[in-house]
Amino acid sequence: MLRVLVMVSGGGTNLQAIIDGVANGTITNTELVGVISNNYGVKSLERAEKAGIPNRVVSPKDYSDRESFNQALLEAVDSFTPDLVVLAGFLVVIPPAMIDKYENRIINIHPSLIPSFCGTGYYGLKVHEAALARGVKISGATVHYVDKGTDTGPIILQKAVEVMEGDTPEVLQRRIMEQAEWKILPAAIDMIANK
Repeated sequence: MLRVLVMVSGGGTNLQAIIDGVANGTITNTELVGVISNNYGVKSLERAEKAGIPNRVVSPKDYSDRESFNQALLEAVDSFTPDLVVLAGFLVVIPPAMIDKYENRIINIHPSLIPSFCGTGYYGLKVHEAALARGVKISGATVHYVDKGTDTGPIILQKAVEVMEGDTPEVLQRRIMEQAEWKILPAAIDMIANK
């Protein structure tokens, strides 16, 4: 069984897709061992609670400096002894020590077709605003391994989504979540669990 730890910052719709995938058998050979959020009171913690998944908050606000937070975050991750760490909308830079320790065992979902609209500053709605401003006709989502760059690790899966006339960033974000993110993130976990 692949021991999966999911890290989140907000609503947790990708977390829900993973929970549902394990429950309905589209993700096999996988156990969700924990959820870590960097924010208190977010919907993703409720989702974890409802699914009976152990969860905790490690917030930078609780630490005097980034080094202390990074150490606490790594200790929290280690406490779940994960085989795979899934960043599902986790808006915190992963400490280099964690990337070293979990090399090729951390994956991330990004709401564009990398290498477009990725890297520092491209997250959440900012990605979709940039795609619409550029006038692209196709966007999508990418699951990739995490390395020390921002959105630069090896790509695992991608799925294209059509951009429609009149799309707002919010409408495009929702379509990419429904048509791409919620499908390829569970698929990537299942692939890794069964390789």
